[in-house]
Amino acid sequence: MAENGQADAIHRYYASDEKLRKLDTLQARYGLPQVDFPQWALGTVDWAGDEAVLDIGAGTGKYYRQLQQLGIDYTGIDLSPNLLRAHPSGAERLALGDAPRLPFRSAQFDVVMANHVLYHMADIDACLREIKRVLKPGGRLLASTDSLHTTPELQVLIRRAVILLSDNGGQVTNLSQPCDAFALENGTRILSRHFYAVARYDLPSRLRFTEAAAALEYLDCMRELRQQNLPPGIDWDDMMLIMQQQFSQLLTLMGALEIHVATGALVASDSGSFIHGAIAQEDPPLAS
Repeated sequence: MAENGQADAIHRYYASDEKLRKLDTLQARYGLPQVDFPQWALGTVDWAGDEAVLDIGAGTGKYYRQLQQLGIDYTGIDLSPNLLRAHPSGAERLALGDAPRLPFRSAQFDVVMANHVLYHMADIDACLREIKRVLKPGGRLLASTDSLHTTPELQVLIRRAVILLSDNGGQVTNLSQPCDAFALENGTRILSRHFYAVARYDLPSRLRFTEAAAALEYLDCMRELRQQNLPPGIDWDDMMLIMQQQFSQLLTLMGALEIHVATGALVASDSGSFIHGAIAQEDPPLAS
């Protein structure tokens, strides 16, 4: 995982599924269009139905039931024992561990999933070398992540709040996001160092908030991951007070606050036939 304070923040964030459940609830209520993201992401892979799959960062098993319906031989691994206790698969299919040191034999899996997890890794290349070790020849990696340009409206408002709180606001640069280390854009390049072919699938959507409290709750759900990127001396709670004012003003002016979300999936393989199939494949269908 990432080093020092960032690593501690990640462990706190994933110590329970409370924030994850809140985010899912808010996205289900305010997201447009309504998309079953696990179903969409799994649709980027052409499944035969008999694959052995490793789910890195399995958490509470968001992908498990749909894979089970496909007849997949599933194994999940996560660093958080609390999240794994809520996983529906049962302990015999789960392991406690980390991506840089996978406790599995070489060439064991047809597909490795690392969904919204690689940007947390301190050494992504080391993790990818380990993923390649456990993949069978011609196996595939499915790695979902966000775009570097996701939630631009939110980023503008956060930067404005930080400027107001800074002694020298003119020196405030663009603030990083949790996904920056492995996003759709740079993730494609990173994967190309390890795999013959990489296919990128984009899923644009938006959040439409009609009340400031909901927008604040959405932002605060990511507190542990985002506050590490604030400039020194900027307090999260002080920033949230200004964000509340900005949300309220925008809702008064426009009636709704829309935040555009850009997420997607990267599928990588050393199989020469893989990329031709990916080019021919239609975009995964959206689920309502």
